[in-house]
Amino acid sequence: MSYKIAFKKTVTRDLKKIDKNQADKILQKIEQELPDKADNFPGLTGKFSGLRKFRIGDYRVIYSIVDDTVLILRIRHRREAYRLKI
Repeated sequence: MSYKIAFKKTVTRDLKKIDKNQADKILQKIEQELPDKADNFPGLTGKFSGLRKFRIGDYRVIYSIVDDTVLILRIRHRREAYRLKI
């Protein structure tokens, strides 16, 4: 199944904190991998139960699958990814 990609507004702020070249690579990987393989990536547990993560180097893309859409919630460095509210 092919999913549409949507971004929450907070993702824009997350991307501004990342080096431009790295942010471009992250966005390219999202566009290449998530539309077709979104349900293959691991789900999270605990307070983030129901969400999934996509690992791109040291960065984590936290997302949710809603019907036929992948909603990107956060893009953060791995040490900060699970500390913040989604």
